[in-house]
Amino acid sequence: MELPAALRRAVDLAIAGTRPDELARAAQSLSARYRGEVRDGRFHVADALSAHAYAAVRLPATYAAVRQALQRAAEAAPDFAPRTLLDAGAGPGTATWAAAECWPSLQSSVLIEGSAAFRALGESLAREGLAPSLSWRGDDLGALPAGLPEADLVLLAYVLGELPPAARGPLVERLWQASAGALVIVEPGTPAGWERILGARERLLQAGARLLAPCPHGAPCPLAPPDWCHFARRVARSRIHLQAKEADVPWEDEKYIYVAASRQAARLPAARVVAPPRSASGQVWLKLCRSDGTAGERHFTRREGDAFKAARRADWGGSL
Repeated sequence: MELPAALRRAVDLAIAGTRPDELARAAQSLSARYRGEVRDGRFHVADALSAHAYAAVRLPATYAAVRQALQRAAEAAPDFAPRTLLDAGAGPGTATWAAAECWPSLQSSVLIEGSAAFRALGESLAREGLAPSLSWRGDDLGALPAGLPEADLVLLAYVLGELPPAARGPLVERLWQASAGALVIVEPGTPAGWERILGARERLLQAGARLLAPCPHGAPCPLAPPDWCHFARRVARSRIHLQAKEADVPWEDEKYIYVAASRQAARLPAARVVAPPRSASGQVWLKLCRSDGTAGERHFTRREGDAFKAARRADWGGSL
């Protein structure tokens, strides 16, 4: 996946003039904090240099994961056309950019972000062509901000892992209350990220939410450790991305997991593909999470006609 042209241009302009060696060091420090899920009371992005490092090495992958999660939600609710957005833990507005690309109907977005460096970067990026009008707030999400505006669409992307465990469930419930239409939560596609999504999913179901994706059912997750549910999105690396990560491969795979919930019932698929498909001549193997609450591998052969054709077209994370 490539960033939209306007966002790519905005990122290039924002980090222009930052020395590559400084960017690489800041990117390494930032990646270590994210991977270690460090919670020491400090913002991961606390100054302009770390904000530029995020824009160079994390924004493209985060955008790709959120954009794909939103696409799956849109497929389950084709009539959903949100006009207002609440982006909680917005960073520089990465998820807002993804939502605006997915739903051109969006007119305005309230972005909650405690880091002043992130807010400054987000305002800079938005000037290069983000369509919805933006309103920024500096609330602390861990303190359950009061007075949240109701929005058609509420997003919480790559945030739960940065919060104390005791704060996660109440925040999910508070954001669901603010959602007039749908709530989408995205986390890194690690076993720990999956566990956080399972916790959010349970809270949402208890609150009466209807699932849109990825689960084709509201039963308990049929997967058990050491297995876990996650997906991946391939992201093209820009020249500055390659320099900042000191990488040679022109792409990376961002692993992510998400849950999308709605106040309206959706037509859920018969199954979701929850692992990369495997194929051989005249054969396809798909690992499926099914609408009856079970999961397992299904073997398709050419003799099955249309079912085989559908399986051959299926992709990781898609429906069947």
